[in-house]
Amino acid sequence: MSAIITFKPKQVTKQLLVVLLPRAREVVTNRHGLGKSTGKMTLEAIGNQYGITRERVRQIENAALGSIRKSDAFTGEKRALNELASAIDSLGGMVSEDEFLELISKDKNTQNHTLLLLVLGDEFKKKKEDDEFRSHWYVDEGLEDTVHKALKNVYKGLSLEDLVPESELIDSFLGEVKDLNKKYKNEEIAKRWLAVSKTLGKNPLGEWGVADSSNVKVKGMRDYAYLAIKKHGSPMHFTEVSKAISDFFGRKAHTATCHNELIKDPRFVLIGRGLYALSEWGYTSGVVRDVISEILKKNGPLTREDIIDKVRKERYIKDNTIIVNLQNRDQFKVNKAGKYSVA
Repeated sequence: MSAIITFKPKQVTKQLLVVLLPRAREVVTNRHGLGKSTGKMTLEAIGNQYGITRERVRQIENAALGSIRKSDAFTGEKRALNELASAIDSLGGMVSEDEFLELISKDKNTQNHTLLLLVLGDEFKKKKEDDEFRSHWYVDEGLEDTVHKALKNVYKGLSLEDLVPESELIDSFLGEVKDLNKKYKNEEIAKRWLAVSKTLGKNPLGEWGVADSSNVKVKGMRDYAYLAIKKHGSPMHFTEVSKAISDFFGRKAHTATCHNELIKDPRFVLIGRGLYALSEWGYTSGVVRDVISEILKKNGPLTREDIIDKVRKERYIKDNTIIVNLQNRDQFKVNKAGKYSVA
């Protein structure tokens, strides 16, 4: 039995379906997957079965649901509907359909019977899935509207590259719903509400961001490599990256393949022999002379010592390699004060 309700949905719907004539009962059973098969038949499929139009099937279904609502049996099962409403309220007053049904039962048939009860009860409201939200049920329209606005505001505050720790996102989200009843304002309910959003998502490291971002919607080795280096927080050798992908995400990552993927992606910068950093950390791409050129363009003429110091922050290389590149007179010139600039 479910931990959040005490009654058995199948027993309740069985009592409700008795009030219907055979064909109406069969239509409702097939439309909602209440029989031996949990598959829900379309209006067209049922119409073909009876030799009637899909619109006629819709009329029969609607009339049948209306008959159930007007019946004494429905009034007699009001306790079960009240218990379902209390269950939704205890979960935050709004919960995704999939999560709610999973909490009710793992059995698909029981889930279908529960859904019929939700459809029948006037106290239950359903938001169908769209581009922003997953299908969910709620019992308080004001609360649902507040949560929707809060989810949209949190999304608007994120760029495509942002990754936010879960605790930080929850704090931000709860700040958006500060006027709601205190009983709803806790971490567990906040996570449940966040799960309703299709525009926000969580990556394999538990960090939140824009759902469509490659930092969240991880598809291939490059995305996993990005998360591995970001989690590490400092440059990594490609062999370390491939091992981290296996350790963090349980995915096989061949070292040579990993190296090739890192080279192709502008999110990564090669800063030493096989050593990669994230370009978002401020590292400059290109060979050593390109790095020197960018530094001089940004800072103006510099001494050799200053150049070495700044390049070493961009590349893990020997001082002599930098000095050799500075001797390229087609690329750099030095004034009487010993300061270098771009030729």
